[in-house]
Amino acid sequence: MKNFLTSDRESRFNEILFENRNKSYGAYVIMKKSLFIGVAFFAAIALTPLLINALMVKETVLPAPPVIHDLTPIPIIRDKEPDVIKPAPPVAPKVNTYDSRVATPTRDAMEPKPITADEKNNAAPGIDTSLDNPLVLTPPVVETPQITTPIIPELPKKVDNTPVDRVDVEAGFNGGINSFRAQVVQNFNSEDFDDSFGLMKTTVTFIVEKDGTISNIKANGSNKAFNAEAEKSIKKIKGKWTPAKLNGAYVRSYFKFPISMQFE
Repeated sequence: MKNFLTSDRESRFNEILFENRNKSYGAYVIMKKSLFIGVAFFAAIALTPLLINALMVKETVLPAPPVIHDLTPIPIIRDKEPDVIKPAPPVAPKVNTYDSRVATPTRDAMEPKPITADEKNNAAPGIDTSLDNPLVLTPPVVETPQITTPIIPELPKKVDNTPVDRVDVEAGFNGGINSFRAQVVQNFNSEDFDDSFGLMKTTVTFIVEKDGTISNIKANGSNKAFNAEAEKSIKKIKGKWTPAKLNGAYVRSYFKFPISMQFE
């Protein structure tokens, strides 16, 4: 069923709103104007940044002009030589002179002006007399004798070759002390001691030289024959020693080697 109350109210509102005009036409015109106003508003917002960028003046930075180097060679003018300044020649000092000419004996001969002996000694002979110039004294040249310092030759340093007992590094046989002991036993001739009994001892002392050889071999024991044979045995050994060191330098040093043998 139709609601007359509602229909009557709507009709009254439309009559008030569209009074004296077409109702459908008035609604269309309002909507069209609203659409144009909205489009214009959004277009203005969108085009504002473009207009600002277009109106702004951008500074244009021009590149620096290229540097052009002139490589044209400079001509060398050789026609005119530079002026050479020559030193002025030294001016000779004026000296006193006297007339040394001998007058020719004639009727109207004129005698030269007489001068004293001192003036003559301080003047040079010439054709006229001029004694007004100051006397130039030349100082005598004194030769200074050259003193030569005698060169004293440097004396060679005295080398101390005295054998020493205490060293930093002891002398050693090349091959080891056991090799040296084996050669002593091998060289020792025990046939002369076949009739001997008991233990025989001696101590052989010798000097190890800087070149690795040994010298001054001497055995010190109670049996002279045993001492002599011990010295012979050591002299027959072939091989060299490494010399001892003291303060970093090779020195001659004493070396003691005990020898003992048991005879039955």
